[in-house]
Amino acid sequence: MRSTVSFLIGCVLGATGVLVYLHETRQLAVAAEPTAVQRAAMVAQTPKIPNPVTGLIVPVEGVLRTSLRRDFTDNRGGGRTHGALDIRAPRGTPVLAATDGTIRKLFTSKAGGLTIYQYDNAEKLCYYYAHLDHYADGIKEGQRVSAGDVIGYVGITGNAPIDAPHLHFAITVLPPTKEWWKGDAIDPYPLLTAE
Repeated sequence: MRSTVSFLIGCVLGATGVLVYLHETRQLAVAAEPTAVQRAAMVAQTPKIPNPVTGLIVPVEGVLRTSLRRDFTDNRGGGRTHGALDIRAPRGTPVLAATDGTIRKLFTSKAGGLTIYQYDNAEKLCYYYAHLDHYADGIKEGQRVSAGDVIGYVGITGNAPIDAPHLHFAITVLPPTKEWWKGDAIDPYPLLTAE
């Protein structure tokens, strides 16, 4: 009788242990698995960068990383999102090359005003500087620049509000055909604020 009771207790305890193990394992799997909303947010926030981007500097002189405000996904009307980072600074503040590369295009557009398109050295990424007041003296297409070189000055050209001078700074992953006006936008904020 004692052996039967011991056997039954052993079975119950063994089964309970198996059930507890299965329950805990399932809870860990459920906790580790993101919801559909979390997955969508992760995809939206994951930069489509071909290689890790390191060493970017804030492209406006005197602006600290800690003062940047994430606005990449802000609504800009007409069903479009911002797709860039606005860096506020007084009009005439020097705009700096965010990384080493080449000035690919100097351009004026209705929305962006006076702009600069800069490619990185590998020609994988394009850095876009918009609403400039004016270019730095001597800046020209094809010119090599280093991170920190003055390339222009903060302004209010294009569709920038006259009471809010800022640099509209965007980064795109260039297509294989390397057109400066094409590419997939990535959020500059985490790249500029990474330590």
